[in-house]
Amino acid sequence: MPTEVLATPRADQQIAALSRRESTLFNAFVDDLAARGCAALSYRLSGPVPVDHVCVKHLRGEQRVVVGFESPQRAWILLVGPHHDDDQEFNIYTELYRLLGVEPPAAAGRTKPPCCDVEDQAAPVLGPQLDDVIARAQQLRRSRRRG
Repeated sequence: MPTEVLATPRADQQIAALSRRESTLFNAFVDDLAARGCAALSYRLSGPVPVDHVCVKHLRGEQRVVVGFESPQRAWILLVGPHHDDDQEFNIYTELYRLLGVEPPAAAGRTKPPCCDVEDQAAPVLGPQLDDVIARAQQLRRSRRRG
């Protein structure tokens, strides 16, 4: 069954800023996500709930796409941007933890399990928690527009 792919307002803002090459890769990824669901993603983050229900796709170089599932057939692009270890202000993961309303987990012991559940290949569903994330993405988009 195909997966419906939506984007938060903040992700839409970031998608609009992608280069032509990155846009091409991003659009191919969205098509793959729609066709294959969680299998199109590189890995699931490790950490406490809700961090462990979020998946990531490497687009190119440092560019990442962060995805949360509202249901097995509905995926939300939460963020699109670079992973800069040396610049926490512009690190996609710093922004993600802000969206999730959690502190970043300790780096020690982090793993990158597959996005889909190993046993039943199901997507890690955030469910109603996703509403709060989307609301924070809307606020972040407004603050980035002013800043």
